[in-house]
Amino acid sequence: MQGGAGLKMKNERLGEKIREKRREKGMSLQEVSKKIGKTSSFLSQVERNLVEPSITSLREIAGVLEVPIFYFLIDSPEYDPVVRRDKRKALRFPEYELTFELLSPDLNRKMEILEGRIPPGSCTCPEPLAHNGEECTLVLQGTMKIQVGDREYLLEEGDSIYYYASIPHRIVNVGSEELVFVSSITPPHF
Repeated sequence: MQGGAGLKMKNERLGEKIREKRREKGMSLQEVSKKIGKTSSFLSQVERNLVEPSITSLREIAGVLEVPIFYFLIDSPEYDPVVRRDKRKALRFPEYELTFELLSPDLNRKMEILEGRIPPGSCTCPEPLAHNGEECTLVLQGTMKIQVGDREYLLEEGDSIYYYASIPHRIVNVGSEELVFVSSITPPHF
């Protein structure tokens, strides 16, 4: 999914920030494109904000550039320990009807905390994905099926799960209402 069915973010500087980080790393369009399995033309269009990358593509770009996905959403270097509900940085993935909001003030800490919202029948990603670190997820509302490696767990409101994020994992809303959960991830990945 390379086209317009990608991310809907409040940050209009996504492409510019990707270009800045790529150049800071001393990498060419071709180098990054090859590592993410996309064309240089696609990456160039992303950098010029002509194409919005899918969640998978943005994760791959962030991985190659060695930054969490939310790095591309943080505009202000100012630190405020309080994150107001209406000031949260948000990632919206229309193709999965998925929303993540950053609850921690920034990504310059040893962990990040996210709130996720998934409507019934939707999931975090089509196939389980892995990243470095550890993760703890708490279900605030709804019914979650989480796959971690070859195992699946069913969690209800108030249940939590702790797992090594290096094991491929994904979350599916198997209930009849919106799934709302909070995840703490260390080190910051998203």
